[in-house]
Amino acid sequence: MQKNMVRMRRLGWAGAEIEFDGQTLVIDYIKDTSPLVPLRSADEPFPPSLQPGAAAGALLTHLHADHADPGAIAQALRPGAPVFRPAPATGVEADLQLTSHAEAQFGKYDLATKVVGDWEEHRAGPFRVCSAPAVDGFGDRQISWIVECGGRRIFHGGDTLFHGYWWRIANQFGPFDVAFLPINGPVVTFPFLQPPSTLEAVMTPEEAAVAAHILQAKSVVPIHYQSLHMPPIYVETPNAITRLYASLNELNIRAIVLDPGEWVKLD
Repeated sequence: MQKNMVRMRRLGWAGAEIEFDGQTLVIDYIKDTSPLVPLRSADEPFPPSLQPGAAAGALLTHLHADHADPGAIAQALRPGAPVFRPAPATGVEADLQLTSHAEAQFGKYDLATKVVGDWEEHRAGPFRVCSAPAVDGFGDRQISWIVECGGRRIFHGGDTLFHGYWWRIANQFGPFDVAFLPINGPVVTFPFLQPPSTLEAVMTPEEAAVAAHILQAKSVVPIHYQSLHMPPIYVETPNAITRLYASLNELNIRAIVLDPGEWVKLD
């Protein structure tokens, strides 16, 4: 591999891995999907395990079980590598339902975790990482990540809703070579979130395209689609990839659709 080459891949669902200068960074990497069984679709497998003890750092957009797996992170990271995460959720028992599993798992592993807020800058090996505001569909703390390496700039949006911070992110960090953006726009009915909302809890394909346009992203890697779909409690928006292609084409933005584990070079 060329020394200054930047490669990336989707690790299934919302996970991503970025490789530069012989080192890797993982974002929202999960391996244990047992908490997701009630929502799982058979349409897309989650990826195999990563090389143990190799990653230079880990980034978490938020602490839901489909984005945060401390056990998987502990296996993937080299000793002492940093884990950057948002602050714990607060509130009554119902408010903690979606983050309690990952928070409990963090107590079982010796990880170099650091709680971060918005607009912070940190280092993980050869990677410069910066946090930016995001808006969670269920009220939990969430951040988006900007990763800079090898002269490239990459955005990862977790499972954010569409929001008004896109212009500020673009003004501070744009343009982007690629943006990992969620597209499945699910309508969710959980027993602890009552009365239910009929609105999407994550960006739709059309909203993701608008966000990419504002961010001045050259390319979009769609994430957060197919793996979870279990009506009536979790109903994914239909034809997400087809709609994303159509929306991005109108804006002259390239779509990079990756199978889980598939590498692509940033050119």
